[in-house]
Amino acid sequence: MPQEDDESEIKLLKKELEVSQARIEPLEKENQELKQEVSRLKAQISSLRAHNNERKTMLWKKLQNSLDSNYTDASQHKPSIFMSVSEQRPGVPEKTSARTDIPEAIAEKKTIKVPNPPPRPHSVTPSLPKEVVKGNTAPPTPPPPPLPSKLLAGSRAVRRVPEVMELYRSLTRRDANKDNRTNTAGTPVVAFTKNMIGEIENRSSYLSAIKSDVESREEFIKFLIKEVESAAHRDISEVESFVKWLDEELSSLVDERAVLRHFPQWPERKADALREAAFTYRDLRSLGSEVSHFEDNPKEPLAQALRRIQALQDRLEQSIDNIERMRESTSKRYRDLLIPWEWMLDTGLIGQQMKLSSLKLAKEYMKRIAKELQSDECSNDDNLMLQGVRFAYRVHQFAGGFDVETIQVFQKLKKVGLGSDK
Repeated sequence: MPQEDDESEIKLLKKELEVSQARIEPLEKENQELKQEVSRLKAQISSLRAHNNERKTMLWKKLQNSLDSNYTDASQHKPSIFMSVSEQRPGVPEKTSARTDIPEAIAEKKTIKVPNPPPRPHSVTPSLPKEVVKGNTAPPTPPPPPLPSKLLAGSRAVRRVPEVMELYRSLTRRDANKDNRTNTAGTPVVAFTKNMIGEIENRSSYLSAIKSDVESREEFIKFLIKEVESAAHRDISEVESFVKWLDEELSSLVDERAVLRHFPQWPERKADALREAAFTYRDLRSLGSEVSHFEDNPKEPLAQALRRIQALQDRLEQSIDNIERMRESTSKRYRDLLIPWEWMLDTGLIGQQMKLSSLKLAKEYMKRIAKELQSDECSNDDNLMLQGVRFAYRVHQFAGGFDVETIQVFQKLKKVGLGSDK
């Protein structure tokens, strides 16, 4: 009897163990997804903080210039006001007249600004009113449906190379060392003194300047509201130009957020989405340009050169992964707001330029290792060869294959690594 009880208890424990193991796998997967989401959100927060700090710095400079100009303007008008009052009404005190006239002069000066017309997309009919105050913008015509894209027709032919995967697997079976990927350090966010912000907000001149903007710039802001609401672009580069124009116009306000808070009709959701799309596209384009213009320095030590290439590939993969993970929800939101979204597809900027640009990194990496293997000073052939094939396999999977030039470089690395050209 005790033996049967032990066996039944063992079976029960085994079942519990199997259930626990079955639960572990989805939990680990969910945990990994949450870690990736946290890293993406941290990167987004860092980017927004940097952008916010830039705008706060601009605000501080503009406020200082505004206070200086107001003070200078008041000092210039004061003598003439005193003279006119003393000549017309000698019995009235001079101080009272000065206080009533100076704000009018400053307010009159602030209403002079006329908004510049926004950059117009090539495919959208201009709707800029001739007069900001009385003009009414016509409702924008919806953009035509996207044309059938054949963007890949003119691109470089990329095809799968089974030989890359075979060599990679044969080498990894001999060496079980795991790939240590280099993590790029995050860009430090410029710190901005909180005490300075508090000092600005506590000043009565700052609050009065906001009130003045709300009252005197009402028609100007209504014009911007119409432009944002009617914005319908077909190309993401046009969105980038439009956001640049919008930021320049809003920078004329003392504090963008504080002033726009008084206008509930401000399309904040669309304005934020336009900025998000423009900044993401700009960062991607900048990274793609950095990768395509990468040049290896032969005088640089081998380890340092390889780390530099790996860091660029890490940044490239992380940027593309962040976009692809959120692509479905983001593209739907962009479609609803008439913001271009096709550039996020594999047939757009992501596939045609960004992924294919990594082939240049693979070529530079393999060339550098092949050169090192051919030198007489190389003493660690196997590990170096594995390192080169591992990176080539990584880029091969990321880009979806190799083009003709990259295949030739890979064949040379294979030839040198197997010892036939040493």
